[in-house]
Amino acid sequence: MIRSVWPYLALMLLCAGIFPALERRLRWRLFNWLPPIVWTYLCVTALAAAGLWRVEGEIAVAQSMLVRHLVPALVFLLMIHCDLRAIAALGPRVLAVFFVTTLTIVIAFIATFLLYRPWLPADAWQPLAALSGSWVGGTANMIAVKQAIGMPDSLLAMSMLADALCYSMWFALLFSIGRLAPAFNRWTGARASSEGLVVTQPESRAVTPDAVLLWLGLALASAFACGELAAHLPAAGLFGVNTWTILLATAAGLIVAHTPLARMAGASATANALLVAVVAVLASQSNFDGIAQAPLYLLCGLTILTLHGSLLVLAARLFHFDLHLCGIASLAHVGGVAATPILAASYARALVPVGILLALLGYILGTGVGLGVAALLSRLATG
Repeated sequence: MIRSVWPYLALMLLCAGIFPALERRLRWRLFNWLPPIVWTYLCVTALAAAGLWRVEGEIAVAQSMLVRHLVPALVFLLMIHCDLRAIAALGPRVLAVFFVTTLTIVIAFIATFLLYRPWLPADAWQPLAALSGSWVGGTANMIAVKQAIGMPDSLLAMSMLADALCYSMWFALLFSIGRLAPAFNRWTGARASSEGLVVTQPESRAVTPDAVLLWLGLALASAFACGELAAHLPAAGLFGVNTWTILLATAAGLIVAHTPLARMAGASATANALLVAVVAVLASQSNFDGIAQAPLYLLCGLTILTLHGSLLVLAARLFHFDLHLCGIASLAHVGGVAATPILAASYARALVPVGILLALLGYILGTGVGLGVAALLSRLATG
């Protein structure tokens, strides 16, 4: 059994790195259904449940400290390449589709919670709120919402499993309907969104070790400063120190994103590595308590996506949205920046930059929307 911090940290880093490495080298189709980050979470959770370490003593102190400082650092890094000017330049029609998609997801979460409320446990609003952060932004937003609302680590498994399994089915569905675009667009009276669209993508640059160290140091310093400032802000309801820290880290990252510092390579690579490491640490604190409820959360996830898709189709008919843009906006919410360009490329290559920018916009808004959903669901749960 592991009883000290250093072997524990070594194991967390190994678990965080092995599955992304396997995906990159072996290209197993299995990773198309459950991405490496989910395998990392499940692997570490299984090791924790097997009793390889105990959440006590110096390991418990290390876990608490790592989560408290690494989550805002991660949020800061994810904002670095979010160019608000480029997003605004997409035009009102593209942004309208995005925000209508956001609204349909929020409505779907609320309606699903009310529908299944008699069968859900009292704290079910927490994993659903965390899931809403992921289905507007990404996994990092899920973790940020989880941390901000004080959700127990044992409930994170519900959010992660529902996210991975429902997203995989939604991803396959959006791919399969691409060929229906001409008929769908005639029904909605829309023109193809790729016509006349030109958006440039940021130039890729090599990542050097010194750049990774600089970004990591800057992110940790920013997280510390945001935490210190948050301690002096007024606390009310869900807006405690953790929530203020996450929101301040988001704002700090957006500010840096519009400075010359954002042109230095390495922020994305550092954020990707940090994200998997944070998930591993969170998983190490959890267990399988309540795992029998997982099918109910999976049903909630499928219901949410069904309602979201139905509402988005109705909005497309009302506002003359085209199918490709609706699909990209939906996956930009549910799938994030990794999957959206793939779907966009299968529709039309000109839409790839649009998919990237919309997914980045989701990262910006994901935590805030997730906290808003948390506030609504917590009131409904106690009302």
